[in-house]
Amino acid sequence: MSKDREFLWRRLHSLLGIIPVGLFLVFHLSLNFTAVGGEEAYNSATGMMELVPHALLLVMEWVIIYIPLMFHAFYGVYIAFTATNNTSRFSTFRNWAFRLQRMTGIFLVVFIAWHIFQTRIQKALGAEVNFDMMEQIVASPWMLGFYIVGILSATFHLANGIWAFLVSWGITQSPKSQQIATYVTMVIFVILSIMGVAAIVSFV
Repeated sequence: MSKDREFLWRRLHSLLGIIPVGLFLVFHLSLNFTAVGGEEAYNSATGMMELVPHALLLVMEWVIIYIPLMFHAFYGVYIAFTATNNTSRFSTFRNWAFRLQRMTGIFLVVFIAWHIFQTRIQKALGAEVNFDMMEQIVASPWMLGFYIVGILSATFHLANGIWAFLVSWGITQSPKSQQIATYVTMVIFVILSIMGVAAIVSFV
């Protein structure tokens, strides 16, 4: 029964990492990418969220983002500290991806918590989340570097997580299909990384 329960928890963890957490990350990066067009374009895009009634937006944030994210994050930390890494014996791409998945997951717990504090919590305290706020946040080279590492960690974690999801859910079972999935997910990683980094440096 314990093994069955753990199997179900891992399946749920994998699913929530894609839907809704992964989909939200793509949406968030796409929204931030409007910063490439300048301050007016970014403020206009993010201002659209203000059209949603506050109570409804709050419910949506907790149900779609925060609760699934917290489960995925906390259970992911448990997996990270109980997983067995094979990189010392088998230095293959997949084994390194396995280790990086757990390393980025642990880092993202810290990064996302800090990002929420700097944006959503500050908004709740009366600050306005706009181009100027992000410009002030990344004014420090250290904070800019922290955000770039955070973005790359998030995009890799999602892309590699998609590969793991396809395998664990039995969608890609043959070595050939898994190899193709590797190429596709790495393309996703590159595209999302370019979008994310281009967006954050646009605030500098």
